[in-house]
Parts: sequence; C-alpha cells; structure tokens
Amino acid sequence: MAIDLLLGLQWGDEGKGKIVDVLTKSYDIIARFQGGPNAGHTLEFDGIKHVLHTIPSGIFHSKALNLIGNGVVIDPVIFNQEINKLKKYKIDLKNKLLISKKAHIILPTHRLLDATSEASKGKLKIGSTLKGIGPTYMDKTGRNGIRVGDLLRKDWKIKYDLLTKKHLKMLSFFDVNIEFDLQKLENEFFDSLNTLKKCKIVDSEEYLNQAQKDGKKILAEGAQGSLLDVDFGTYPYVTSSNTTAAGACTGLGIAPNKIKEVFGVFKAYCTRVGSGPFPTEIKNDYGKKMAAVGNEFGSTTGRARRCGWIDLIALKYSIEINGVTQLMMMKGDVLSGFDKIKICIGYVQNNKKINFFPYNLDDQNTKPIFIEMDGWDEDLTKIKNQNEFPDKFKDYFKFLEKELQVPIKIISVGPDRNQTIHVD
Repeated sequence: MAIDLLLGLQWGDEGKGKIVDVLTKSYDIIARFQGGPNAGHTLEFDGIKHVLHTIPSGIFHSKALNLIGNGVVIDPVIFNQEINKLKKYKIDLKNKLLISKKAHIILPTHRLLDATSEASKGKLKIGSTLKGIGPTYMDKTGRNGIRVGDLLRKDWKIKYDLLTKKHLKMLSFFDVNIEFDLQKLENEFFDSLNTLKKCKIVDSEEYLNQAQKDGKKILAEGAQGSLLDVDFGTYPYVTSSNTTAAGACTGLGIAPNKIKEVFGVFKAYCTRVGSGPFPTEIKNDYGKKMAAVGNEFGSTTGRARRCGWIDLIALKYSIEINGVTQLMMMKGDVLSGFDKIKICIGYVQNNKKINFFPYNLDDQNTKPIFIEMDGWDEDLTKIKNQNEFPDKFKDYFKFLEKELQVPIKIISVGPDRNQTIHVD
C-alpha cells in the first residue's frame, strides 16, 4: 500500500493541519515526519479551535493512529502541555499515539542556546521561534543528541549531564547574557518526561513498513513550508529540517517509491513570519487588511505574519521539488473585498527578467513582476458547493491552476472543518 504525503508550499502557516484533519477519515495512520514545537497546526470544528505543536493533526479522529516520526524533535514540556489540553476530549492517547524511539529530545539548554544565539545576531537575527529546534538538530547531526529510545536506558541521565555541561560552556562564549533558572527549567523538564515515557514508544520505521504490508493507508504530515527547507528554502532564513517531500523518507524511514500522492497546500496569497526575503510583500493598507481579515498571527509564537500577493514562481518551484500531484488552496475567503488582486508571474533580478526561483532572493535585487485580476465582493465563507463560487473567484483559481499545471482539488473558505469545498 502506497503512502500519501501532505506538505506546505510556501513559508509555512498554509493551513496543513486543517487539511490533514479533513483527510484523516480516509487513512489508518497519520505520521508526522519533521520539525518540532515550532510548528502550530490549527484545527477548528464544533465551535472549538485546537492548536497542535507536536501531535499529528489526525488525533481527533477515533479510528486513526497518530505517529510522531524519527525526524521530529520533541520538547517534553510542550508535549506534556498538549497532552493535558487533550485530556478533556477523552481521546484514547495510550493506544492512538505512537512515538518513534529515534525522535530527538529538546533539552532545556537547547532552548537557552537558541535564545542566546538569536539575541547575539542583533539586526541579523533569522526570526527563530526560540523553541530550541536549531540547537537540537545541530546535536543530532553532530551525533551528540539524546533520543526518545535513550530514555528507556538506566544510564541515560549520564548522557544528559554531559550534554548539558557542554551547552553551558557554549553559552559562556556568547557576548550576550540571558537570565535563566536552570534548576526550575530542569524540574519542569524531568516532570514532563513522565508523560512521554507513558506513551507507546516504537521502532517507527518497522511499524510503518509493516503497516504498508498489511494494507494500511498512511498519510505523512509535514510541518512548516517548502520555502523554509534547510536545503531548498530561502537560506539562512529557514528552519532546521527538510520540509520537502524528501524529508518524509528520512523522517519516517519510508522508501521514495512508496509515495503515491503528494498534496501541496498553499494560501490564496502569501505570508511569512520573522525575517527573510519576501518579494511580494504588501507594505500598505492592503497588507494590513489581509492580515486583519486572515487573522494572520502565528499559532505558536503569536507574532504578526507579513502578508503579500501570491507568488507563482515560488509555487512552481515548490511543486517541482516536491513532485506535487494535487493542490489545496486555503483562505480564498480572505481576498473577498479586494477590488484588484495581484499575481507574481516573474522577477526582475539585477535588471534581468527571470522566471525561476533563484539562489539569492535578496529583496534589494529582486523585484516581482505582477499581473492584475479583478477581485470579488461576495462572502465565500457560507459556500457549500463549488457551483456557488463567484465568477471572479473562479477566474482566479482557474488561472492559478492553469499556470501551475497541477489540479486544485480542495478549496478552503474558512477555518472550520466544514468550510472545505472539494473541487472536480
């Protein structure tokens, strides 16, 4: 049985959590393959808004198992908070939630290193969420990390003490100091580990490959977005993991030839949190209106998102490197009321027109080439069927579909699970 894959095509915050939630009824297993609690997947149904950071977005469905893969980094404190918030919904977490032994643990000192490193950069800061993600992945690739499976060993605390001591020495090298109470942080950390240890901890690659042989349907869930990929994103303003399709293979232990459908999720416009180049960013009242209507604030950090027009050059790039087979367009309803809507179809870089995503997307040297389309005034949030879409809105998404050469199969017209239109 093949595995389907869902990921974001922009700078994250595309609405992946909602789509995973919508699709989960068709799958037996939802498997998160990378990132950490810097992700915030928002789901809304029955009048309640839920924000998940580590736990896969299929957790509210009774039949699906949810797996946190080896490519994920886990903060036990944040994980414990998530578990506590879910308790009132009577979810059978003991049997529905699985964790890979090979997933890495975020230590208190990883968060301190993250905060100190970011503070030391001054104006050159990259916009880290300060969750300790980068330092944890650095220890992973430096072969110093602590994994979930290590917690099952009696001598794991020795490894913890050695790594913490190393981190404290590293903190002393920075020319900035941040105040912290390590004892307090560690008390919370060790208390939270008890919750993690009570979960079903598995050899996830063996589990998933056996599930395939048994005919189970699996959906791999990504975090962040393709333009934040550590290799293919707008480096260095990226995350520390591979957010693209290749990351699903290394983050779950699945073979590339087992992947069938690749669902690419994108907004009808663009947003970005933190620093980094953003050619189509809107810095006038249109941008403020877009942010207000779209409630563009980070679900993890609460930071305001920068808003801009859709960028087809960036989208084509993401589609290509991921092998996207189906598209899902989110937040089309946010653009209602704009008299004109711009679409980026190319760049001018160093006085030359280009139609590809370049190595350097420096805002000073890269300017967008826009075309304009008429907007629409109709409220899309009450629409239940694709036949109800206004003509101007149809013109917009059909133009995108033609340019991107991949079918748009789902259109979201609001945050709720029911505000999801399947398109023929």
